[in-house]
Amino acid sequence: MVATPLLPADYIDLVDPLASSADLRGRIVSVLPETQDSATLVIEPGRGWKGHVPGQYVRLGVDVRGVRQWRAYSLTSSPDREDGRISITVKAIEDGLVSNHLVHEVPTGTIVHLDQACGEFTLGATRRERALFLTAGSGITPVMGMLRGAADLLDDVVLIHSAPTGRDVVFGRELRALAEEGRIELVELHTDEVGMLNPANLGAMVPDLDRREIWACGPTGMLDSIESHLDEIGLRHRLHTERFRPSVVVTGDGGTVTFTETDATVEADGATPILDVGEEAGVLMPSGCRMGICFGCVSPLREGAVRDLRNGEITTATDGEEVLIQTCVSAAAGNCQIER
Repeated sequence: MVATPLLPADYIDLVDPLASSADLRGRIVSVLPETQDSATLVIEPGRGWKGHVPGQYVRLGVDVRGVRQWRAYSLTSSPDREDGRISITVKAIEDGLVSNHLVHEVPTGTIVHLDQACGEFTLGATRRERALFLTAGSGITPVMGMLRGAADLLDDVVLIHSAPTGRDVVFGRELRALAEEGRIELVELHTDEVGMLNPANLGAMVPDLDRREIWACGPTGMLDSIESHLDEIGLRHRLHTERFRPSVVVTGDGGTVTFTETDATVEADGATPILDVGEEAGVLMPSGCRMGICFGCVSPLREGAVRDLRNGEITTATDGEEVLIQTCVSAAAGNCQIER
């Protein structure tokens, strides 16, 4: 019998997987419930971790049912934690394979894979005399990272947060404590009672709106309406947004999507990303940020046409070609074949 000898790095991985200098990993040291469907995961990163800026996110790889899945989550910890640990806060979504696993199932001690932090949804280096944060649901997560880790850059802070009820407010206890201490002005919109935020009311809710820098994070519909209103009143240049899903601008007719390696064929509409189509069909699809930024979802288009949901651009391939596409922002534009 011939065996491949282990290298020194292999022994290091066995003894201390966080010590690897090649692959960045982390160990989940605790899972802290926030609401009935959300939890904060405290992670001890490996020695290759380079730190983060409040507001940024990290791509995390975790094995679920024997398959490695990648997702992007905002960092909710201060970069100055004395223990050097980081945290992400995950909200379980209906039928969300990874989010439900992380919130309800993952055991402490689990080793996860990490990329370095990235993202432009930050405060920058300039002190902000007046800041307005508009968030909903898990959109509070990058803002919580700012409130915890960049308080020295913030003076006068107004936070308007939407959630179905008071019990559904992620970090509710901490946010209310900050408000009681006078560090922020907190406006909670419990949408089961008052409905969704109407951006047209912002002027009444925040009288000095035109003097504030604005950060918004939440569902696509909310962000679209905020952008539209601020554009109308000439304040669009003050807005910074973070989207967990790309804004779908252009859709069209769909088609049949064939995944060549798994021999799966699915009828798809023209508005659903091929990434979602494949996952729903049980096809192993690489992914990352799921909004067209990290390129973790790139797959070869072997034949046919797809449409970029952000701008309507059509990408085609003929038999034998290998055209790389981002499956998280591309939908079928007729029949197409994807190498997966």
